[in-house]
Amino acid sequence: MLTIADISKSYGTRELFAEVSLFIARTDRYGLVGPNGAGKTTLFNLILGEESPDSGTIEWERGADFGFLPQESAPVADETILEIATSGKKLVPENDDDYDIDYTLEPRAKKILAGLGFREGDAGKLAKTFSGGWVMRAHLARLLVAEPALLLLDEPTNHLDLEALLWFQDYLSRYPGGLVVISHDRAFLNALCTGILELRSGRLNRYTGNYDDYLNERDARKAQQLAAFKNQQREIAHLQRFVDRFGAKASMASRAKSKEKQIERLEAVAVDEPEDDLKRIHFKFPQPPRSGLRVATLEHVQQAYGDHVVYRDLNFEAERGQRIVLVGPNGAGKSTLLKILGGVIPIQGGSFELGSNVITGYFAQNRLDNLRADATVFDNVMELRTNENQLTEQQARAILGAFLFRKDDVFKKVSVLSGGEKSRLALARLLVKPPNLLLMDEPTTHLDMASIDALVSALQNYEGTLIFISHDVYFIRALARNVLHVHSGRLTPYAGDYDYYLEKSRATNERAALTAGFTDARPVQVKAAAAPEPAPRKKTSPNELKKLRIEVGKLEQRVAELETKQSELTAELEAPETYANKGRFHHLNRELTVIVDQIAAATAEWETAATKLAELEKP
Repeated sequence: MLTIADISKSYGTRELFAEVSLFIARTDRYGLVGPNGAGKTTLFNLILGEESPDSGTIEWERGADFGFLPQESAPVADETILEIATSGKKLVPENDDDYDIDYTLEPRAKKILAGLGFREGDAGKLAKTFSGGWVMRAHLARLLVAEPALLLLDEPTNHLDLEALLWFQDYLSRYPGGLVVISHDRAFLNALCTGILELRSGRLNRYTGNYDDYLNERDARKAQQLAAFKNQQREIAHLQRFVDRFGAKASMASRAKSKEKQIERLEAVAVDEPEDDLKRIHFKFPQPPRSGLRVATLEHVQQAYGDHVVYRDLNFEAERGQRIVLVGPNGAGKSTLLKILGGVIPIQGGSFELGSNVITGYFAQNRLDNLRADATVFDNVMELRTNENQLTEQQARAILGAFLFRKDDVFKKVSVLSGGEKSRLALARLLVKPPNLLLMDEPTTHLDMASIDALVSALQNYEGTLIFISHDVYFIRALARNVLHVHSGRLTPYAGDYDYYLEKSRATNERAALTAGFTDARPVQVKAAAAPEPAPRKKTSPNELKKLRIEVGKLEQRVAELETKQSELTAELEAPETYANKGRFHHLNRELTVIVDQIAAATAEWETAATKLAELEKP
């Protein structure tokens, strides 16, 4: 479908890559990886025809088309979300078969928009009334509706919540065309890619398999390269010793000259260069002051947004040194809990107490909540200077340099920074006044893989208390030592890491378990003390078992439907336009209260029936 032959590209005296060749078939699914500045975006621009190679050719198969999703969206005009979603497909039929396509275009677009998180009624709204992230989702829908032969996606998951991401991932797994994606999301690449393209040191290396396979094969290649390089160096040293020893002797001069030519003929073994430290962040959290054993205590806390109750009777305690990940459905209250602990929002009832000598640091999901958009990068760090912390300009520049803000970059306005740059600046601010209670909401969003690895390394050596939310399973596994499941205003602790949670909750998918409700993730019941041996029970007939299995299935479906309805109501309540319509707001809140009660009742009924079935199915 696409043939890239011996292309080279330079900017001034800097050669980005040379003699790169690649063939992409219609069924290929590649992840494109490499260090910052390696040329990933430039390669995309060459494929798109926005730039020209210095040499070499790029040829498309006749009839093949492509769709491209950039990292950041362009400004929108007076167009609706639905108009964006359908703009990639031709509406003028070229033959009779196209009339059927046109007829189903809008329904198909609306279905895709719903999968990406848009609510019913959003399709007809002007795109300019939505945030940039939602506009990006509309453009993603445009590509999926158009179904080009090749999708070129640059960090497509940055603007998706986990539920939309899982839907998108599942959709791509069935996509009929080819795929080349730049992404920092390991789980996403593992689920979709059958090959990895690595741009490094001016070369394009192709690996078979997903991202984990790539890491294993890359390490094996490096080991082979290094072994071959060492062997060659030993051979060169041996030959050179002969030349040095006998080169001046007339009787051995010809043989010495032959050895010298042999050295010249040796083709140097290539060894992949390590990533340039100037292109990756590298930092350590200064160890914070030691806090008391009890870090934070919440008792009988009540919290609501208007009439929408998030917590009715919240009780929680965090202890020094804990590393807790919060999991549970969207809208369950995970971010609200972090904001309460961080003092970002006041509680409306109950009590909240921080322990002795506790210093909180809150890393918001919306990075601008931590930053001043109208100020420069440098000013966003210097404003943290206090009488106790006399931060110098040199120290501020050193901290910013560790996060890749160098020279005139420190004078950029925050408003013009990319998502990754905002994330790095928010991290840099934490180093100025290191907290001993660190609260992080989706910290890996917009960070590249090298930056995520640097963050993991820094947090593994961090001696404070860490409570965080993330949909990055790699990040969770590296850091979490406890899991707290949040659902319907209830907290269920799991005294183990994420794999322990997966085992005890009987989750079937490591990623879907992050947003599971109690029907999908429920703690195993602790057995009571041994009781006297029960009398033999009457054998249950196959017909009775069949009826009970049907009943359990219906109850489980009922709970799932109620939870779906709860998510829909919660999303509508959070919409700004809902607040403007007080009658609608109160109606939705009353309906949500009823749904929450129905979920509790249905879950209890399901648990009773499921327990009975489990008992009857015992041999």
